[in-house]
Amino acid sequence: MTLTLNQQSRSFGGTTQFYQHSSQCCNAPMRFSVYIPPQAAQQPVPILYWLSGLTCTEENFITKAGAQRLAAQYGLLLVAPDTSPRNLGLPGEQDRWDFGSGASFYVDATEFPWAKHYQMYRYVTEELPLLIEENFPVDPTRQSIFGHSMGGHGALICALRHPSRYQSVSAFAPITAPMSCPWGETAFRGYLGENRQTWSAYDASELVKTSAWRRPILVDQGDADSFLAQGQLLPERFETACQQAGIDLRLRMQPGYDHSYYFIASFIDDHLRHHGEALGCV
Repeated sequence: MTLTLNQQSRSFGGTTQFYQHSSQCCNAPMRFSVYIPPQAAQQPVPILYWLSGLTCTEENFITKAGAQRLAAQYGLLLVAPDTSPRNLGLPGEQDRWDFGSGASFYVDATEFPWAKHYQMYRYVTEELPLLIEENFPVDPTRQSIFGHSMGGHGALICALRHPSRYQSVSAFAPITAPMSCPWGETAFRGYLGENRQTWSAYDASELVKTSAWRRPILVDQGDADSFLAQGQLLPERFETACQQAGIDLRLRMQPGYDHSYYFIASFIDDHLRHHGEALGCV
């Protein structure tokens, strides 16, 4: 798979880069950003994947979260893919901000017309990791994943479905029970059809009941988040499911914080430390 480098900038002794490539999973061009820490010039480094939320691209996290400083200190290679294929001319692709372009929900769609291109779960767990391993100086035995909102949902399902692959997982304001919230019901019905049994494979509050995951999960949630009040995020449902499954969920309710990147930047150091410790970097 050929990578096209679109842009790069020096940062904390490493390099932030933006790439495009032709995705076989998504049958479309896909983009991602990467931060290569200075340690990568001497040795393979661990990988930390970030999955962004609704409407975001590969740029939001890498430009707004302030993650490069500690990633450089710990020697973590950060990878942030775009949130969906784009500009495909699909009917309804641009009609809503919470479905279609920028809103893949990290599922493998089975419904027309999305199934041909919206294979984002396979992209994030199979194609993108192979691409990173083939083109960057990384240690594939040391990788972790985190994300925000829709991307927090994505990070949780990836970790819960692949407990031996990821050393750690965390999330900011994740959509933890998509089968039971308006955003998730819209997305799952559109991408996966009406069979709710299929939906449960992409619902963290359902997956945690049977997952072999047994490491701590860190979740930060702002109590002034408007989407929390609207019933889109449902952290209490995930908390109950984790308690019943015996999983150590560290759910921190942060007073006065909303859903924005101001919130993410405020606690990003804690999350990088959480992953750095699990990956043996701290």
